[in-house]
Order: sequence, then structure tokens, then C-alpha cells
Amino acid sequence: MAGSPHEGLAARNEEPVSDEKPPLLVVKLGGAEGLDIDGACADLADLARPPIRTVVVHGGSADATALGEALGRPARMLTSPSGFVWRYTDRAALETFTMAVNGKRNTLLVERLQAHGVNALGLCGLDGRLMIAAHKTAVQSVEGGRRRVIRDDFTGKVERVNDGLLWLLLEADYLPVIAPLALSTDGFAVNVDADRAAAKIAAALEADTLLLLTAAPGLLSAFPDQATLIADLPRGRLDEAMEFAQGRMKKKILGAREALAGGVGRVIIADGRRPRPISDALAGMGTTIQ
Repeated sequence: MAGSPHEGLAARNEEPVSDEKPPLLVVKLGGAEGLDIDGACADLADLARPPIRTVVVHGGSADATALGEALGRPARMLTSPSGFVWRYTDRAALETFTMAVNGKRNTLLVERLQAHGVNALGLCGLDGRLMIAAHKTAVQSVEGGRRRVIRDDFTGKVERVNDGLLWLLLEADYLPVIAPLALSTDGFAVNVDADRAAAKIAAALEADTLLLLTAAPGLLSAFPDQATLIADLPRGRLDEAMEFAQGRMKKKILGAREALAGGVGRVIIADGRRPRPISDALAGMGTTIQ
């Protein structure tokens, strides 16, 4: 994709056009090992200035896995009949996830952004009822070729976003940094998928761009061959992409579809391991869906 890294976003020193909303960017920072978090925070410090408004949603799978191992609670991954992979989260696993992701990862991201002069504010979906999710009281998993019903899983799907709270923070020039925990409709904390949570937030805010950073160059038609990177994916090919997307990439494609259906202008899936991952993604290094 040709053009400026800020294509679709205003240059950070320009004044917003009268009667038009300032451009809004939602960035999802993956939680896998290998992502250049320092580079992403430095990039955000350059990009996330008025009039551009930015929201960060993050994962923390590597932190949660490491803490679980240290506590003698190794992670257990489940696979749905349709091929989606997620972290099994009973109550003990939920507490471990909360400590690692909302406690450690969220706080360290805020620390690094503050060090770069960005007035970041950390929160999770429970704070101010930011994200309300449907609690999946019974889910199906395929293990050893057989289907099992899991009934003690504290995971959920985000149904509502308190966009009013986010706008209060954005208009006060804070950068919200959001951990993927939500309040369930039955009053429990639940683990939610960070990609789909970011998509729901982007749709609620009518964001111009949703950027999903991951430990891959983008969507590959023949994983793991990086020469098969798809630079531009029409929205009409998302169903086809679900057929060849592997592992966690399926959730990103699903999140992209939900974001676009909710009115987001474009979705970019890009490599979070690069030194300037956000600028590079906005310059066209990745997969753009619009």
C-alpha cells in the first residue's frame, strides 16, 4: 500500500477540521513472546498526540503462561469444534490471568508509555463496567478427536462497551490501556479474547483504524511461508481467509470481520516484532482489510 504512514489519520501537528471528529486509532498489542513492546510504546509516543486519539488493548498470554508455570498451574489450551483455540480459564486460572495480565502487563505498559511522555491510564473491562460480556457457562472442546463439554470456564464474549467512559478519558487527553477482562452479565470477572475485545471497542468508538499487532508479518495464505503474505484483503474474502488462517490468526480474522461490520474504516494485521511496528503497519507493512 502506497502513501504516508499516517494515511487515514491526520498528521499529529495538524488541527482537526471543524465539525469533524478527530481521527481515532485502536491498537491491539499481542501478548505473545517476541513482540517489540518498547518499540510499540515509542511509536505510540510519536503517533498518539492530539488531534489523533488512541486506545490500546493488550493481551498477555506469555506472562500468564509463565506465572502459571511458576505457581504450579500450567496453562491448558482448548480447541473448539470449528478450530478456534483459547485458554481454559477455571477460577484458579482466572486469578493467575488477572495477576499476570491486569497486574503486571497492564502496569508495565503504562509505565513505558509514561516514560515516553504519554499520559496513559490503565484499566480493564471491569472498571466502570467498561466491557460487559456474555459468560459462556458451557463450551465445547475437542480433545483426542472427541467432543467434551466444559462447564467451569470463566471466559466470555464482549457484548457492550461503555464508550462514554472511553470518550471522557480521550477528551481529557488520556490514552486508555485496556486489559482483556470483562464483567459478565451474571456478575463475574471473565477472560475475553483481546482481538475481539479490541474490535468491539473500535466499533463502539467508530474508529478509523483497528491495528492488530501479532508475532507474524500479517495474514499468510500458506502458513508459515512468509512469502505468502496477503497485503490487501477485500472484506468479501474474509470467509475464505477463515479457511486457511491458522491458530490465533482465526480470532484476528473474526475480529476484523466484527470491526468492519461495526463501522470501523479499516483493519490492519501486522508484525509487532518490528522496531516501529505501528508506523510500519500504517505505511502498508502487513495485511490491510477494508
